[in-house]
Amino acid sequence: MNRFLTPAALALALAACAPRPNLDAVDPDPAALGAGLPKGFVMGAATAAHQVEGGLENDWSDFERQPGRIKHGDVSGLAADSWNRFEDDLALLKQLGAKSYRFSVEWSRLEPQQGQWDEAALARYVQWTRRLREEGIEPLVTIWHFTLPKWVAATNAFENPANADALVAFTEKVATALGPTVDWYITLNEPNVYSAKGYLQGEWPPGLKGETKRQAVVMANLLRVHGRMAEALRRLDTTDADGDGHATRISVAHHARIFQPASSSTLDAAVAGLTDDFINESIPRALVHGRLRLSVPGTIEIDEQVPGLAGSIDFLGLNYYSRDMVRADLSSPALSNQYLREGRPTSDMGWDLYPDGMYLLLMRFSQYGVPLVITENGLADATGEHRPKFLTRHLEAVRRATEDGATVLGYNHWALIDNFEWAEGYEP
Repeated sequence: MNRFLTPAALALALAACAPRPNLDAVDPDPAALGAGLPKGFVMGAATAAHQVEGGLENDWSDFERQPGRIKHGDVSGLAADSWNRFEDDLALLKQLGAKSYRFSVEWSRLEPQQGQWDEAALARYVQWTRRLREEGIEPLVTIWHFTLPKWVAATNAFENPANADALVAFTEKVATALGPTVDWYITLNEPNVYSAKGYLQGEWPPGLKGETKRQAVVMANLLRVHGRMAEALRRLDTTDADGDGHATRISVAHHARIFQPASSSTLDAAVAGLTDDFINESIPRALVHGRLRLSVPGTIEIDEQVPGLAGSIDFLGLNYYSRDMVRADLSSPALSNQYLREGRPTSDMGWDLYPDGMYLLLMRFSQYGVPLVITENGLADATGEHRPKFLTRHLEAVRRATEDGATVLGYNHWALIDNFEWAEGYEP
């Protein structure tokens, strides 16, 4: 959910040859919520543990206590107290008529010390999935959504290959416990955002800036471990809980956004294309074809076929929020400035409200040959002024995409309830 441009994006220049999508504006027809969507399309909502559960001690809770890290000095604290108020959350899901709920299991809660498991906490997550099924709501479980146990953070997080082993062990624990009630999994949430915010911009743990080599290593290690997590899920979860013929359906929640050239100049178009390739294409390309390509000239070059990565997803999870205008700026380390056009409608976080981007990305990613699920889409809107039109127009964009050949299975709105918005604290 964040705007960023990495130096690694520019290093993928030679790979940025794919044609850019048509970015002409389309005025969507007004539509009733969900009207015209395909039969069986599943609508629901999403959250993440650290943002709503409350009472957590992990790398983020430590980070929040450092002065100046979080807007207004906010700390997550009790958050929405979802750990103790799950039945209230379930009532809200039922009130919405939701048929899916995407939530994450918190690693630091389940394994606060390496190899020491909180079985009672794990049993509570199992109970959540049972209650969801009783109410006809499909649980979509995210195994890792940004936060780490303190013992993982203290040993260099995902720069350390041993912690990839620990994440696989955590995945095995979750698969064994939740397998009888869960079929749909997200292994990782937004590896591109996590690595950029933590190692290039310094806004998230571990709070480093300009560490391009370390950023590339972290992102590569996350993609490598995804393949192992997927194998563990398929090996240990053999129960088809919803009776659709699939014991597991697995993906990554991939953050994508529209990068539009600020002008018709060749330079603006080239820089926008490079940014687009790294942010939008490198991850699904690796997940489908198994080839991991990341390059920072003079710093690090990664080009490898990763065992177990090709075909490791059963669908592609799409987190879509906004677009950026991209203007070339050769004096900038990133060679560009990203901005919003003046006068555009925005969310409370200053993000462009651009529903046509949903259509463009769904059509593009449908070319990878796997079904699509919108795992996040929403906006910060304290007054509620923009949300009705935001919802109807984005769902109209989904309808157009399915009409034009994209296979889209569902939509999960971010978020079910108000939450702690990472470095933005509680303001949005």
